This record gives sequence, C-alpha cells and structure tokens, in this order.
Amino acid sequence: MADFTIVTDSSCDLPDALAKEMGLTVLPLSVNIAGKEYRNLLDGSDISFAEFFRLLRAGTPCTTSAVNVEAFRAAMEPILQAGRDILCIAFSSALSNTCNAAQMAAEDLAKSYPDRKIYVVDSLCASLGEGLLIYLAHKEREKGKSIDEVRLWLEQNKLQLCHWFTVDDLQHLRRGGRISSATAFFGAMLHIKPVLHVDNAGRLINVGKARGRRASLDALVGHMAKTAVAPETQTVFISHCDAQADAEYIARQIKQQLKVPKVIIHYVGPVISAHSGPGTVALFFLGTER
Repeated sequence: MADFTIVTDSSCDLPDALAKEMGLTVLPLSVNIAGKEYRNLLDGSDISFAEFFRLLRAGTPCTTSAVNVEAFRAAMEPILQAGRDILCIAFSSALSNTCNAAQMAAEDLAKSYPDRKIYVVDSLCASLGEGLLIYLAHKEREKGKSIDEVRLWLEQNKLQLCHWFTVDDLQHLRRGGRISSATAFFGAMLHIKPVLHVDNAGRLINVGKARGRRASLDALVGHMAKTAVAPETQTVFISHCDAQADAEYIARQIKQQLKVPKVIIHYVGPVISAHSGPGTVALFFLGTER
C-alpha cells in the first residue's frame, strides 16, 4: 500500500470499525447539548447515538463546533515525524470551518517538514458522502496509487459523489435558516417532505418536495436511478438520523431496482444531525453529476 496516511474529520460519519480497518486518522467535531460539550466520535463513546437522538427529539438546545487548527496540527505532526505523507479529506468548506483549519495547519507544518507532502482536499461533501469519498480514495490507495495520484482522483471525481436526502421534521431546517417559518408550518400541515441534495459548491440545496414520507424515500431512489453510473458495480452508502427502518427500505429498493451489490448503512453523527433533525435519511452514490 502507498506510504501515506489519510486524515479526515468525524463528519464523514463512517462506521468506526470501517475507519479503523482503513487506517484513518479521524479528528472529532464537537456538539454542545444541554450546556455540555461532547466530541462527535465515530463510535459514539462520548455520547451514544441513542442518547443524542433522545435529547434532540426532546427539543434540547444544541450547537456544534468545527475542528480547530491546533487539533489538526497535533494530529498531523506525529504522522510527519514518522516519515509519512498526509492526504487530508475534509468536510465541505461550505458547511464548516473544518477544512479551512486543516489547510492552515498543513501550511504551517509544511514550513517545518519541507520534505513531506501534506495535501488537503475540500471534499465538498457531508456525512457519508464524505465517508464514501474517503472509502473510494482508500480503494485507490489499495491499488498502489501514490498520494499525488489519489489526490488527483479525488479532485476529478468528487463532483460525481451524489448526495440525496430528505428530512422528517421541517423545524430543524427552519432553525438552520434553510426554509422559512411559513414553509415549515404549512409543510408540516400538508405532510410535505423536502428532497434536498448537496450541490457542486458543497451547499445544502432544497430541490423538490414529496407528499408523505414514503414518497420522499422513493424520490431519493428515483434520483439515483436517473444519474447513477453502473450502479450494479457500486458500493452505496446510506446514513440516517435514528431512522433505521427507512434506511433499510431504501437499501432494498436500490438492490432490487438497480442491482446494487453492497450497501453500508450507518448513523448520521451528532454534529450534522443537530442541523438536519431526527428522521433524516440520505443516499450517497457515484453519478454523472450531482
């Protein structure tokens, strides 16, 4: 395997066992809930997924924090001291300051380690979209590709990483400024569920709506059917905010309709869940365009 370490942040929402299997260095973002700060760790050991969603459903106030420059420095420097290069794949710069902090740390460390390569790639992705991009980069590394080749692959392919998702409770999008109070009120009355995606700038964009939960889940599958590239060869990721049954429904649909051979399902972590709310379900795959 090529001799470089992939560094990322916990907004990738990968299963902890898979992140360890890939040898990732993962820095946690943080969530402050009920006045107490918790690290958004992939294994949920600071705050369990069940406890976090219980508090979120109860309406407990919640804020989030990015990874800072010093945290990236502290994580990156031992890797460089060990003689390894770094490829950092970061949470979308349109949604968090985490990527900017990684870039600042990399620029600073480059002065002390001029013989090492330290690359930061703005994934323009979120949740398991970022996770899937990292997974695919790891697969490229397993083929023996160099850090420069994997970095180039990421830049050439990240805008083919499609994110489609729906939320169950419009009030979380209202609080985050994604929709108006009136839209949230009438949407809830009429059982309207928004269908959203992450665009080429890495931003969350509301692109449609469906009448009822099942229709919104089917809409995600429909978008994949329109744009997926060779779905019968893909590993597809699905993340959810305490909505396992709905995630499994989508998995069944894409396996039956699109012959997808492998699906990985996991929770959306606390940081992203704080903004999207319980019941969010997201589908990630490679397509012709976002």
